[in-house]
Amino acid sequence: MLGDIQSISSILEGTMATPTSYGWYHLMWLGIWMVVIVLILVFVKKPCAKTTNRVLLICSVIMLLFELYKQLNYSYDSVSNSWGYQWYAFPFQFCSTPMYIMLLAAILRRGRVYDCLIAYLATFSLLGGLAVLCYPGDVFTPNTGINIQTMLHHGLQVFVGVFLLARGSVSNKRKTLFKALKVFFILLAIALLLNWLFTLTGIEETFNMFFISPFFPCTLPVFCDIYQKVPYIIFLLLYIIVFTLGAWLMLLCDKVACKIRKIR
Repeated sequence: MLGDIQSISSILEGTMATPTSYGWYHLMWLGIWMVVIVLILVFVKKPCAKTTNRVLLICSVIMLLFELYKQLNYSYDSVSNSWGYQWYAFPFQFCSTPMYIMLLAAILRRGRVYDCLIAYLATFSLLGGLAVLCYPGDVFTPNTGINIQTMLHHGLQVFVGVFLLARGSVSNKRKTLFKALKVFFILLAIALLLNWLFTLTGIEETFNMFFISPFFPCTLPVFCDIYQKVPYIIFLLLYIIVFTLGAWLMLLCDKVACKIRKIR
């Protein structure tokens, strides 16, 4: 057991050539999650509510443990043998929220709040996971453990989203989008509040949750150009509209999948 733990630790602490988009490492993970999605669509039926909650709980715990590893990794400087928190890596980005939502949904009883949470996981969370899996951008680093963490994290977002849609836990009707929007707006408001509060601390570090801070440029593809060319309020509105349309697209894709599978 100790040997296995040491082997895993050596892998996570190792280094590698920084992977590139559609390089071997990216394609390997993309292939793994494509196989997982196909298996879900083929074999997943309609398990009981307890099964769904167990899936959410297990996935959230895995994501949270790897996030803890990421935070420790970013905070420790092996060169100077010192600790210093990196505020740009604070775990409340758009793709960080699913691990909290999964955990909350797993422990809640079924009801309106629960329905809104799993609607978010099947739409906005699924969108974010797919976006990074298809176009990693600058998420890769020379650190092997961080590269594993990011592909596992975003892959689990896709896994949970497809699982919820495939088993019918979440309807692909328009009302699902409205439920998901309630969660999205709450999380967006928290991100805005955190961005504003951080500026009051006087800490001169980048802190840009959801990449929507009015105090730091957005670094997301396409949005970074929009941020520079339009007033902030217009940028924020476009951000909300694009993400909402993307979430709606997830439901449309499920409708197409349902017609192909002829199960609904």
